Amino acid sequence: MSAHFSSPHETVLQLGLHEGMKVGDFGAGSGHYARAAAAVVGHSGKVYAVDVQEDILKHLKLNTHEHHQSIISTVWGDIEKQGGSHLRDQSLDAVILANTFFQIENRFGLFEEIKRVLKPGGKLLVVDWAGSYGGMGPTSEKVVPESDAEAFFINGGFHKTKSFRAGPHHYGILFTAP
Repeated sequence: MSAHFSSPHETVLQLGLHEGMKVGDFGAGSGHYARAAAAVVGHSGKVYAVDVQEDILKHLKLNTHEHHQSIISTVWGDIEKQGGSHLRDQSLDAVILANTFFQIENRFGLFEEIKRVLKPGGKLLVVDWAGSYGGMGPTSEKVVPESDAEAFFINGGFHKTKSFRAGPHHYGILFTAP
C-alpha cells in the first residue's frame, strides 16, 4: 500500500464514517486517506484535503479516480493556524491527521484549528509513525510517541475513544471533540 505501510481504508473505517458526512484530511499529502474517506462518504458527502504544499494538492487531484473527484475538494491552507484551513466553524464530522503530527511546529495552532472546524462530538483520527524504523519513517527525534499525542489532545479536552495499530509501523488514536 504505497510507501507508508498503513492501510488507509482499514484505518478510516475506525472513524465510523457514513454517507453524507463531511471530513477534513489535514496535511493530506498524497491523498490516500482523503480517497479512503471519499469512498465511504459518497457523493452526498465531502472530503476537504488540506495541505500547505500546493503542488502536492495538484498531484492528489490528478491521482484521484474521476468517480471521487467531485467528493474531494483540495484546499491550499495552513492547518497550524486558526482559520488556516479556510473551512467554516463546526462544519466537519471528522478530521483525519495522518502522518502529519510529527511534522507540526505549532501544535497549539493546529489544535485550535481542529477544534474550530469540528462539530461538537465530532471525531478526530490521529495516525502517526510509532518509530523511526531505520530512516523509513521520520528521524527518531521527530517521532511523536503515542503517549505524547494522546496526552496532547486529552489535555485539550478531547476524549479518547480507542487506540489501535494502524499497520506495522503506525499507531492510531481515535478521539471525540468536546
